[in-house]
Amino acid sequence: MAHYQHAATRLISPATRCLFKALPLALAIGASANALAADSKDAVFAGGCFWCMEEAYDKVPGVLETTSGYSGGAADTATYQQVSAERTDHAEVVRVKYDPDDVSYEQLLEVFWRNIDPFAVDRQFCDAGKSYRSAIFPMNEEQRAMAKASLDEMQARFDREIATQIEDFKAFYPAEDYHQNYHKTNSLRYNFYKSACGRVDRLEEVWGDEAGTQGALKG
Repeated sequence: MAHYQHAATRLISPATRCLFKALPLALAIGASANALAADSKDAVFAGGCFWCMEEAYDKVPGVLETTSGYSGGAADTATYQQVSAERTDHAEVVRVKYDPDDVSYEQLLEVFWRNIDPFAVDRQFCDAGKSYRSAIFPMNEEQRAMAKASLDEMQARFDREIATQIEDFKAFYPAEDYHQNYHKTNSLRYNFYKSACGRVDRLEEVWGDEAGTQGALKG
């Protein structure tokens, strides 16, 4: 048996032996990547147009993935036609998958606030209707506590009523494929919409130098 094993070893080329030696390392790297994905967390925010919120969170280091969708309604389905026609109580939202080792939920909240108008009731910028309300959807009690603390901080900072609500998370329904990554796949139309909607100007009016994602991350 030993003879045959040695013969088989001699038949294996040096390159193949190197491949076998590297295999455990490759498997370890793959396992590490899978562990990272398993340790990722989700957060859900409503900040008006989900295209714009996707863009805001895509710029955040530690964010692994953003998905446009719908949350906050009682109906067990949600489509763009239903939500935009106000046939459900869902809001346009973005689901953020993030690595908590690289970015905290508190930091995601800071980005959220500085990308919305917190005083607007059932609207954001040029988009009006309940589906465009601003809201935070905590996924667990830890997130709820942090969301409540951030809401209290905003209330104290501005000393006026904040329209943004903390709502119970019930379900998330991904938006249609053509909505996903719209700021990348339809950048010309997206940038025209964003400019015409007055989003940037209003954010600067409310938040000054802190407006937008980069402003939120400076601190």
